[in-house]
This record gives sequence, C-alpha cells and structure tokens, in this order.
Amino acid sequence: MLTTINSGDTAWMLISAALVFLMTPGLAFFYGGLVRKKNILSILMQCMTVVCIVSLQWVLFGYSLSFGPNHNGWIGTLAWAGLHGVGAEPNLEYCGTIPHTAFMIYQAMFAIITPALILGAFAERMKFSAFCLFTLLWSTLVYDPVAHWVWGVGGFLRAGGVLDFAGGAVVHINAGVAALATALVLGKRQGYPKHISPPHNLPFAVLGAMMLWFGWFGFNAGSALGASGLAASAFVATHIAAATAGLTWAFLDWIFSKHPTVLGMITGAVGGLVAITPAAGFVNLWGAIAIGIGVSVICYMSVAVVKEHFGYDDSLDAFGVHGVGGMWGSIATGLWATKTINANGANGLFYGNPTQLLIQVKATLAIAIYSFGMSWILLKGIDALIGLRVSEQSERIGLDLTQHRESGYTLLD
Repeated sequence: MLTTINSGDTAWMLISAALVFLMTPGLAFFYGGLVRKKNILSILMQCMTVVCIVSLQWVLFGYSLSFGPNHNGWIGTLAWAGLHGVGAEPNLEYCGTIPHTAFMIYQAMFAIITPALILGAFAERMKFSAFCLFTLLWSTLVYDPVAHWVWGVGGFLRAGGVLDFAGGAVVHINAGVAALATALVLGKRQGYPKHISPPHNLPFAVLGAMMLWFGWFGFNAGSALGASGLAASAFVATHIAAATAGLTWAFLDWIFSKHPTVLGMITGAVGGLVAITPAAGFVNLWGAIAIGIGVSVICYMSVAVVKEHFGYDDSLDAFGVHGVGGMWGSIATGLWATKTINANGANGLFYGNPTQLLIQVKATLAIAIYSFGMSWILLKGIDALIGLRVSEQSERIGLDLTQHRESGYTLLD
C-alpha cells in the first residue's frame, strides 16, 4: 500500500516533540524551585542527565522494546534496535502520514520525562551514581514494557481495549507509583517533617509549572498524531482541565488554610494536566471540567491528609500528584469517554458502557502493581550494589556541593 507523508501532520508532530521536550526543563524549574537552595543544581543536573541517558537508551534499544514488531503482548523485540528499519517512510501500524522517525522521536520525549517525574519523590537525598543506574534500569525494565502493553501493536492492554490517549497510565501512574516505592525505600529526609525549609524559590516553580502547561499541549494534542480536529479537541480539554484544577485547588486552600496560595494553584494546575492526559482525546468539555475538579479534591486529600497520616516523605508530591492524579484520570476516562469526540475510542459509563470503566480499573491496577514491584526490586538491588542514599553529612551540606562541587547561587562576589 502506497502512503503519502502529510506535511501538515509532520510539522505538527515535530513541533509537538519539541513541546514535550520543553516539559523536562520545565519540570527542572518546577522541582528546583521547591527544594532548598543547596539542592537546586542537583535537580537541574538530574533532569539534564535523564535527557541524555534516556535519549541514547531509546535509540539503541528502548524504542524497539516499546514499539518493536513482536506482537507478543508483553514486550517488543530488538528488530528496531539502533533504529534499524526506522526511516523516513511512515509506519502504517502507528501513524501512516508522518515519517517513522518523527513518531519515534515524539515518543522519545515521553520516555525522557517519565523517569524525571520520579525524582520529585527522592529529591535531596539520592546519590547521583545510584540515580543514573536507576534511570537506565527503570526505563528499560519498567517504562518500555508498560509502553508496549498500552501503546505497542499487540500489547495486551491495548488489545483489551484500554484507553490512554497520551500517557496517564504509561507516564503518570507508572512514574507516580515508582515514586512512592522510592520514597519508602530511601526513607525520610533528615528533619522531616518539622525541620524542612519551605520552597526556596517559588517564582522558579511558577515558571516551571507554566512551561509544563505550555509543553503539555504537545503532550496531549500531539497524541492525535496529526494536525486534526481531534488534536484541537484534545488541546481544549487539556487547557480547561488544568485551569479548572488550578482554580479548584486555590479554593480548597482558601477554605482549609484561610489563604489561596501560589504553590497550591500551580500544584492543582499540574494535577489537572496529569488527570486529563489519558482522557484528552476521548472526553468533551464537561468531562474535562469534571476531571479537573475531581483531581484537585482527590490529590489535595492525598497530599494534605494521606501523606501526613502515613508519614512517608514524598518530597515534592510526585506520587500525590502524578500517581494519584494519573489513577483518577485513567479511571475517569472510563466514566466520561464518548465516541462523539473520538469515533476510534469508546463510550464510558456515563455514555452507556460500564465495561469501559472496568477495563480502565484493571489496567490501572496492573500497571501500579508492576511498577511498584519492579521499582522496589531495582532500588533494593542498587542499594545493595552501590548504595542509594548520600551520607548524613552530604545531606546536611547539600547535594549541589557534595555531588557536583557547584553552587546554584553566588552569595559573595
């Protein structure tokens, strides 16, 4: 079958790939602004390192493991290792109007940001060497299989009808649950919770959150894989869910803490972006608004009540926002999905199809259990091999100086 590359689709997908790439430096500023000033460079360095490690892993074998032509339901083969057979011609099984390389590099940006999200749970206390090894192993043994299950041709969750438009399960549940495992294995920061300083630079965090919001349009609208009406619908749903969630969290702060806060609003907005990710190409405006309200209520409870009750130190709420928000978004897709938005999708519970809700719940549980279990095993193995956590003295001094011999700020000139 002859195919013709559509220049409009190709241009949109290359722009979308660049937008998703921008999310990782956005995440660096978001997380970097929330830690203490003695650890900001460690956050920036970790995000930069993820870009480099995962980019190489992806082209050498990660893309092939995630999307390679095996059709066994569990993992791709190495048929596309080193991008063998991945060229300028479209691949009809994934997207028939853009070069295969465009699809590959777009998916690379998802593979990059996913392990970067996890560092929000172990900020300020993991050794850089352990971080590098964990990133490589986790990307290979957790991200790549899960991506194949949900998005790869023949993946067993894809074949079972699960809806995950842009990575609510593959990215956010996957990374968020791994973040919880990391926080539990590493343990609390020294002085947590009574002697931990507040965010050292909220303007950086706001900048990072807005960069994430901007890049998320490529994340979600780009997942339409073309310049189309579906891309426009996903764009609108993404924006409205984020705006709704940010406003909802600010109201919750106002009610329970007597003041609406900047930190609360940006946390809510990011939560809205997380939750709409699996649903963006399947729900209408009202579904997006409902998802935005729901995620702020649920994640607010997770961060303000559940974390405090159980006492785990999820430093920057990677699990509380990405894990919990991703679970809500995946399940909510089974509530509000409608084929009037995407004929290739499915109707959810509120549109007469309760089976879709059950499919979404099963997929959420399967990915959460696998990610938590494998992450725990990897962390314990790395700890036994080279150690996970910096020394108490290094933690007190800060990771910028002890891990990188640099400082984020010059206090005296």
